[in-house]
Amino acid sequence: MNSLALPTFDDVVQAATRLRGHANVTPVLTSRTVDSEFGASVFFKCENLQRMGAFKFRGAFNALSRFGSEQRHRGVVAFSSGNHAQAIALSARLLGMPATIVMPHDAPAAKVAATRGYGGKVVLYDRYTEDREQIGRDLAQRDGLTLIPPYDHPDVIAGQGTAAKELFDEVGSLDALFVCLGGGGLLSGSALSSRALAPGCKVYGVEPQAGNDGQQSFRSGSIVHIDTPRTIADGAQTQHLGHYTFQIIQRTVDDVLTVPDAELVDCMRFFAARMKLIVEPTGCLGFAAARARRSELAGKRIGILISGGNIDLGRFSELLEEHPESRPAAAA
Repeated sequence: MNSLALPTFDDVVQAATRLRGHANVTPVLTSRTVDSEFGASVFFKCENLQRMGAFKFRGAFNALSRFGSEQRHRGVVAFSSGNHAQAIALSARLLGMPATIVMPHDAPAAKVAATRGYGGKVVLYDRYTEDREQIGRDLAQRDGLTLIPPYDHPDVIAGQGTAAKELFDEVGSLDALFVCLGGGGLLSGSALSSRALAPGCKVYGVEPQAGNDGQQSFRSGSIVHIDTPRTIADGAQTQHLGHYTFQIIQRTVDDVLTVPDAELVDCMRFFAARMKLIVEPTGCLGFAAARARRSELAGKRIGILISGGNIDLGRFSELLEEHPESRPAAAA
């Protein structure tokens, strides 16, 4: 593991060049209500307004754009609960190559439909009893496809880091940055950008309370594997960090926090009612953790990455009904 050639901020800069004209430069929004609640200046980087509705397009397009002609001819295979699936399918279509996506049978219907709509061939599996990584490797070997995992790949990490780079380029230095954490692609890429552009900024990864493998890994110093967590944050239902992402997170992140599902719904409600944004549960992780620590953030400049907005509207309504509004508790 120590011999891995980890991506650097230079790779993020090169990824930004490849993405120019293909990825959206997503808006950075503010809220006077949030600023008042925090007693701070809070900046939301809205990757829910990225192409296909999530930051994942950045890493997928960057990785696929580096394929050689034979790789493009044979195509790509990926495994994903939804956003990476859509990102790979859309990027493959834009670059003229076939894409096969391994998705859990209980993935949000909107994400499965969108993946197929972008031209991806979807292979379904049971996330609680089958190994998606092994299925992906088997398909790659059988059909000569190139496997692009959702987070543990240097080109994916570098692409994801461009979101934070854009945030710092637009608003300048920050005191703290809150980033959702599943497998670690967005967090590790964001940390690379933060350390280069705002060395004094504290970087926090945020996981659902039910799936804190990243927190356990960060605090123990080795990768911890867990059973698939049962959480509404489907984009963070990962079982472990990657070898690349773990090393970067260990070296560059200040801490990993967790929040319960109910607080994610509170944030979904706030985004929709006050900022007119549809944000999926995973995309609310950073905001939920920042709200829980707001007393510590007074007077500071805070960045929050909203990772995505891909959720069925029916499911969105159900979650708001199932979870009455509550006051956020302290983050772990």
